[in-house]
Amino acid sequence: MDSEKKQEYTRRVTQANSTEMVVIIYDIALDYIGEAKEALNAGDEDGFQSGIHRLQGCLYELLSSLNLQYELAVNIRNLYGFCIRQLGISSAKRSVTELENVKKVIEPLRDAYKKVTSENKNGPVMGNSQTVFAGLTYGKEELIESLSTSPNRGFFA
Repeated sequence: MDSEKKQEYTRRVTQANSTEMVVIIYDIALDYIGEAKEALNAGDEDGFQSGIHRLQGCLYELLSSLNLQYELAVNIRNLYGFCIRQLGISSAKRSVTELENVKKVIEPLRDAYKKVTSENKNGPVMGNSQTVFAGLTYGKEELIESLSTSPNRGFFA
């Protein structure tokens, strides 16, 4: 993942509520699927294994965030377990077929969480973070991104 993409995700995380955080993790997982496929097609074994490892990290994070008191969460846990097993097979076989299977599971879940995001009226998970304004200032030969400044940008403990 390049630095521009990391900055984009960082901005999203600082402004996200709990449901949006799940959507962000799904988006990151989908990016890692793409990176792993590209690496394998390019013959980059280390890049492929790194993408698989990072994707597994996303799935474990999603898995740990489930509230298993609900039946739906138990079903989603089983889907995550399927995805993790598929990643193991993909890693062993050096195959993208299993990555496509994982993508087919993650994309609909991401879309469902994206729809639910509008119903979550809770504020951002991170407090005391920098506010990002949606807008750019045009200079003579450059675009300047505007950020608000706050004297205390640390995180509340």
